[in-house]
Amino acid sequence: MGSMGGMRPVAFSWHAALTDWQTGPFPLVTVLVLCAVAYWYLRSDWRLAGRGRRWPARRTAAFMAGLFSVDLAVQSPVATFTASYFQAHVIQHLLLMVVAPPLLALGAPSTLLLQTSSRRVKTAWLKVLKSRGFAVLTFPGTVFCLYFGVMFAFFLTSLINTAMLHMWLMDVFNVVFFFGATLYWWPLVGLDPIVHWRMGYGARMLSVLLGGPPEVILGLAILSSSHPIASMYSLASTRAGGGMLWVATEASALIGFVPIFLQWARADERAAKRIDESRAVRSNNLAGHSLPTASATLSPDDEAWKAYWMARAGTVPSTQEWVPNAPHE
Repeated sequence: MGSMGGMRPVAFSWHAALTDWQTGPFPLVTVLVLCAVAYWYLRSDWRLAGRGRRWPARRTAAFMAGLFSVDLAVQSPVATFTASYFQAHVIQHLLLMVVAPPLLALGAPSTLLLQTSSRRVKTAWLKVLKSRGFAVLTFPGTVFCLYFGVMFAFFLTSLINTAMLHMWLMDVFNVVFFFGATLYWWPLVGLDPIVHWRMGYGARMLSVLLGGPPEVILGLAILSSSHPIASMYSLASTRAGGGMLWVATEASALIGFVPIFLQWARADERAAKRIDESRAVRSNNLAGHSLPTASATLSPDDEAWKAYWMARAGTVPSTQEWVPNAPHE
């Protein structure tokens, strides 16, 4: 990918499916960027581990899988076969818009950045997140246009034919697709704190549900088309790709429920735990063993914990008197 003209047609074969990777400027630059991002993420993970703080392995796995999905979309034989088969184009589209963005969002890169970067970088990133420009960019109407509007305009007009004949333009569209999908999925399944346009878990699930029909309509429109979607594709390939888009987007809506539901369940568990801990502390206070809130971050083995109790109560309670369920994260 990335040449000034269209790509050469490649007939499907298992040899090509395994070996015909793209080596043009755009795929190579993409790979370099992905490797740099992967290095930063793993280095930040290790930095947290060096401080005695564990970064969840599932987040790292999701983020790495998201980066790999982007590489598959722009460099692998999937990209090569887009010159001949619309089905491959649909797979590329799904990797960039339905697979990679939610996986990257589940990696919580913004949270990792804020926990491991310098104060100057943290201040700059928070300034971006809180800015008016970012609020406009992440406004649901803007995101809707970037995600659905651009997609409909691309597939239902001559834009797809023009882009496939001028690969630099196709590269631009792929970046726009990925960017719009990132803005769409980040507030829905992501773990990073959202400064603007926050949604509850119920609203997130509803948004995923409402996002399915437009893509189903697009898939059905392509499936029922009476002519090829672009000059390099056959009518059979066009209809097969439309059917693939229809089925895949239906499945993605259902799969999108899973991380949101799990996050909702974990949030309820944490809320219930906090209530139980609060009740335990109040019960202990009634029994005459008050546990000050400030000591919740300390352990009975810490000298600071003992000094706090001496200054506050004139005595240090035994470990039996200490409330073990008090939060001390």
